[in-house]
Amino acid sequence: MVGSSLFRELSSKAEHHVVGLTRDDLDLRDSRALTSILRRENPDIVIHAAAKVGGIQANINNPFEFLAHNIAMDTNVVESCISEAVPNLLYMGSSCMYPKNYRQPLLESDVFAAPLEPTNEGYAIAKIAGSKLCEYASYSFGLNYRTLIPSNLYGPGDNFRNGSSHLIASAIRKVHEAKLEGASEIEVWGSGSARREFTYSGDLASWVAASIDRVGKLPASLNLGFGSDCSIDEFYTAVMEVVGVELNLVHDLSKPEGMKSKLMDSSEARNYHGWKPGTDLEAGLERTYRWFLENWDENDRI
Repeated sequence: MVGSSLFRELSSKAEHHVVGLTRDDLDLRDSRALTSILRRENPDIVIHAAAKVGGIQANINNPFEFLAHNIAMDTNVVESCISEAVPNLLYMGSSCMYPKNYRQPLLESDVFAAPLEPTNEGYAIAKIAGSKLCEYASYSFGLNYRTLIPSNLYGPGDNFRNGSSHLIASAIRKVHEAKLEGASEIEVWGSGSARREFTYSGDLASWVAASIDRVGKLPASLNLGFGSDCSIDEFYTAVMEVVGVELNLVHDLSKPEGMKSKLMDSSEARNYHGWKPGTDLEAGLERTYRWFLENWDENDRI
């Protein structure tokens, strides 16, 4: 989702020559292949948006994979960029890097301040390690390697697969299926009161495209969030409005719901680095649902 959005945004600018690589083009754990591509393309900047990601149940079931695979990818990317003297790198971190049920809103300095949320600890540790690799590379080699910490993201190209999707994508698929089946209710994991901050992926892509010429002026890590959050139930209600159906929410309290809240403080980005996400939840959901409908057959088969 993030990579494709970034590729579309950057490719629309005549001043950029953009090379986009997907998992079909390259296994980022293959350092030899990655180094070969960097040597051939000689980029001014690498934007590392690739990761093994999944919803709460996938993280609970496979902590080893989320830790090991992401650390392997991130280490290879940073080391290969260093070896090929790539001067600028933007690494996509995650709000999962922040402590469990810590103060709100969360500051960039809060990483390491308290224990992590256990349900996604493996992924979080990998993201913290990747961020530190960038920080240490900048310190040791005089490079501009920076970490961007977006809030939860949603938008066209999101993962709607059953069992691995995140909140908004999962809600869109479930509500749409309930509408098709004529159901009157839908299951929600947990109490529905946990709060999340979601930012439209296109807003992130637009800001990155406008910022790549001044990466060196960014801090080591930077929060990029919408600025407000909603409860899980509120997100489901918003999705139902866009899909055009009314359903009763049935809460399964035996299922995990993760952190109670993780609203980020993005004032550094807003005050000094031009961050102004402009897509409200209704507009973002409408665009995302439209994309989902246009690609429904593909996602239904996966």
